[in-house]
Amino acid sequence: MSPVRRSSATAGNLLYAQSGGVTSVINATAAGVIEAARARGVKVYAARNGILGALREDLIDTSKETASAITALRHTPGGAFGSCRYKLKSLADNRAEYERLIEVFRAHDIRWFLYNGGNDSADTALKLSQIGKTLGYDIRCIGVPKTVDNDLAVTDCCPGFGSVAKYTAISTLEASLDVASMAETSTKVFILEVMGRHAGWIAAAAGLAGEGADAAPHIILFPENAFDEAAFLARVKATVERVGWCTVVASEGVRNAAGQFLAEAGTRDAFGHAQLGGVAPVLAALVKEKLGYKYHWALPDYLQRSARHAASKVDAEQAFAVGRAAVDYALAGMNAVMPVIVRTSDAPYRWKIEPAPLAKIANREKKMPRSFISRDGFGITAAARRYLAPLIRGEAPLPYGRNGLPSYVQLKNAAVTARLPAFKP
Repeated sequence: MSPVRRSSATAGNLLYAQSGGVTSVINATAAGVIEAARARGVKVYAARNGILGALREDLIDTSKETASAITALRHTPGGAFGSCRYKLKSLADNRAEYERLIEVFRAHDIRWFLYNGGNDSADTALKLSQIGKTLGYDIRCIGVPKTVDNDLAVTDCCPGFGSVAKYTAISTLEASLDVASMAETSTKVFILEVMGRHAGWIAAAAGLAGEGADAAPHIILFPENAFDEAAFLARVKATVERVGWCTVVASEGVRNAAGQFLAEAGTRDAFGHAQLGGVAPVLAALVKEKLGYKYHWALPDYLQRSARHAASKVDAEQAFAVGRAAVDYALAGMNAVMPVIVRTSDAPYRWKIEPAPLAKIANREKKMPRSFISRDGFGITAAARRYLAPLIRGEAPLPYGRNGLPSYVQLKNAAVTARLPAFKP
């Protein structure tokens, strides 16, 4: 599903970097990049720990890896080259870092830069796409989509989301069976907190676990809706009285009517985002205090985004495809674009990859459409199901070793010899 390949008259090397929170399929994108570049005779360097590696001239020579090792990336979770959360300021505010990047690119004859990440990474990729002309160096920059949050604009879905959606739906289904088994004498309310600071896509995916008023999840809390304590408690009480127990799935970014996170911890990450302390225990304490029900809550945290054993086949295929397309676009001379997924049909589900301008993606956020959230605010609609269901379809089997564990690859990550003085970002 990649675009038609075109030859490039420009010699040079390609630099690939991973950014932000990793996913269970981001390495599939790396495999797509490296395999496509090798087929075109282009050497690929990887920046160790994202843009920080580029600034520090801490580069990895992927040509030292065997073809089988690169292929194994397709089923290995985590970020094979390391990632980071580091946002470049504007050229006016921090010219030194941009000049340093150009120095590194020039020193290693890097003519194409591919940055694999989410919203903030798209912003970094856009800024980098503009520095060549300003600082007198010919560099083509391609943003490559990745985020479990599924909140990148333009693209129909984001690589990484389909797998976390599948994990969330499965976890909701299985945990609910457990709760139902013990509800007579034990837990009445189970609360699952999932990722999603501003957009409720992951929480919505839990809705695929069942349909109907008595099927779990009985309540989904979205960051798109202001939290209504009275309505929430009334729904929990009514569900327990009718069904005997209640499963709640809450996005970490649930806010009150004043716009404050219920789980605000008072700290911020490297991108300036509020650090959240956990909405599930807040909700659980509320249920106990106001309703007196025995509860249990769970926070899958990194488990949901690293669960390669529950990866979606569709997601893994799309992750690989955007990597290959990114190389095609770069070698065709494109700049400041991102390969995005375009849905061409719901039933049967079909998709293709097309280039989209980074300017239409960076610093924008795709939230759940109102038409995807049920009228009462606690569930998903048929339209949401039509959108979500194809993304979790299919399994992406893993090779297992004799120890009963998956056989994941560990790359050599051979360092490229530095040619410049040390630099501290």
